[in-house]
Amino acid sequence: SKSLRRLEHSMNAKLLKRTPKGVELTSVGSALLARVRKLRLSLDDVTREITDLSEGRAGHLRIGAAAGPAFQLVPMACATLLKEAPKVSLKIAVSGNNALLTDLRNGELDIAVTLIQGPRHEDLVEEHLNDDAWVVYASAAHRLAKRKQLTLADLVQERWALGAVVSPMERLLTQALENSGLPPPNIAVETTYLPARHHLVGATDLLAVGLRPLVRHGAKRFGIVELPVKDFTATRRGGVFYRKDAYLSPAARRFIEILKATAKEIAAAKP
Repeated sequence: SKSLRRLEHSMNAKLLKRTPKGVELTSVGSALLARVRKLRLSLDDVTREITDLSEGRAGHLRIGAAAGPAFQLVPMACATLLKEAPKVSLKIAVSGNNALLTDLRNGELDIAVTLIQGPRHEDLVEEHLNDDAWVVYASAAHRLAKRKQLTLADLVQERWALGAVVSPMERLLTQALENSGLPPPNIAVETTYLPARHHLVGATDLLAVGLRPLVRHGAKRFGIVELPVKDFTATRRGGVFYRKDAYLSPAARRFIEILKATAKEIAAAKP
């Protein structure tokens, strides 16, 4: 009763009236109740939205990815995030390492999934995701695919499908051949489009260099296999980057957690 009187006093109007049947709302009271119900629903909506945002279940996330992660790691992680957070929207941009970090610094991306290489970036946070091995691969029907062990010398006469001449795989292969006193690779096809490279290798006698998880992922579809080249050992260190002093949303933080779990899942997968 005291609370009601205070409310009526603050509204400067009667909210209830007595009738022979008891107490009823006045017209002002009915109008106020309708407004309060709407406010309560709005408050519930706001509460749910705030909870979704705080727990990473809502928001817009702008992701940059290098070609390798964009083929398997990032799509798998995005699928997991969207299943548990259907209110999240995503924008995925695929580009080279330097371009991704530039866009990240310019505020056009929230996170970038790419290579960890060279000195650390003072203005960025980098979190390690995986260490993937580079491997030589060929068609499952290639004459070398049946060999239990190979050396780089066994590959000198082969032709290759590689990325651009300045790609990491080309540099790694050329350096490995040079260190073994062998001539540079005979490049028959250059393409940065991974599915095309897989298809060409699976359909011809060309060899290629790729990341082990991606070769395994494409094995059944493209008919490709890793070759056991004992003197070719190289790894790629991958990570996720974000700006050190910028706001990182709960959705972004949750996505990073999913990326780490997905990277472990991929690494543990059997061929």
